[in-house]
Amino acid sequence: MKTFNVPVIYRSPLITAIKNSRKKQDRMKKDFTPTVLDFGSMKVLLARHFGFCYGVENAIEIAFKTVDENPDKRIFLLSEMIHNPHVNNDLLARGVQFIMDTAGRQLVPWESLNPDDIVIIPAFGTTLEIEAKLTSLGIAPLQYNTTCPFVERVWNKAEQIGQQSYTVIVHGKPGHEETRATFSHSRHSTPTIVVKDMAEAQLLATFITGERPAADFYELFKGQYSSGFDVAKDLQRVGVVNQTTMLATETQAIADYIRNVMMDRYALTAANAGERFADARDTLCYATNDNQSAVTGLLQEQADLAIVVGGYNSSNTSHLVELCEEKLPTFFISSDEKLISANEVQHWDFHHKQELHSFSFLPGKEQVTIMLTSGASCPDALVEAVIRKLLSFYGLEHKIEELASKFD
Repeated sequence: MKTFNVPVIYRSPLITAIKNSRKKQDRMKKDFTPTVLDFGSMKVLLARHFGFCYGVENAIEIAFKTVDENPDKRIFLLSEMIHNPHVNNDLLARGVQFIMDTAGRQLVPWESLNPDDIVIIPAFGTTLEIEAKLTSLGIAPLQYNTTCPFVERVWNKAEQIGQQSYTVIVHGKPGHEETRATFSHSRHSTPTIVVKDMAEAQLLATFITGERPAADFYELFKGQYSSGFDVAKDLQRVGVVNQTTMLATETQAIADYIRNVMMDRYALTAANAGERFADARDTLCYATNDNQSAVTGLLQEQADLAIVVGGYNSSNTSHLVELCEEKLPTFFISSDEKLISANEVQHWDFHHKQELHSFSFLPGKEQVTIMLTSGASCPDALVEAVIRKLLSFYGLEHKIEELASKFD
């Protein structure tokens, strides 16, 4: 896989050495057991896969190169390039401005832009409507495009199955930039609807089967379907694609569920299910799969708590937290700075969208075991910083260099 020129401030010699060592031992990525970092009174179980994915590194390289090569131009990002505050703040510090926030609210008026300005499309991609707006302003919308290739693959699959007269069901968070972009691209090819979870998929199924009157659909799914959506006609042939950062297992479960509903509704068999349901499972992102599988492998071990590092508005990171929470106390932090002391931590409750202040999060025992992972937009340098901060609580900072030498 291609390597990228990412600023050294985001790299970690320790994490790089660990990842390279694991890669040599497991080139086919079949081993999802964690890396054990044993410091004596503290043990860290480090997930097999975590941190920057292909799409994030690609976006960072393009964005920073664009800034370096255009010192005399105004440079804008449509919104946050990735969901990590440290990377976004670094770009802001370099003079980059955000045109919108992550919810799509305007921060810089369109009319203030001119053809000499540079506008970078973030890794999530953007809508066809915004591309058209940029074009109308004399700005080439795709000249500085950091859209993740795996996001574009979802768009291509949606277009492909749309051309075969299937309606596209997007599994994603309706307000997320990536879902908005996928919805925009898909609805230009075929009727499209967004479902955020299995509960909404099950609700949608009641319209496929006719259990619920079609009139109810337009209120229950308000803002989540394409213009002119015809419930009676547009749910007869469907396919499921995903926002690439969703739980892979949930996307697959939704696809399997909708496929079974279509088979029952139209008396189909596995052999001819394709008449009514399009197979789009290859839209699942490799990094989403790898990171989630690594957490599943991590959770096979015993530990006292889990720490997940990443941006609080990061979808893929929140799903890693969700997996960990099923088994043990889990603390979602954005950086080592949230680890105030051995007794105090500030962490994010993504269910209620609030930061919590907790005490006695580290158990008082002879050896504490901590599971550790991070989201796909989190720099490895932050993961190392978290390890160092935790070690400082036990007076073990000196042991990290000794450990690092074992992976050289």
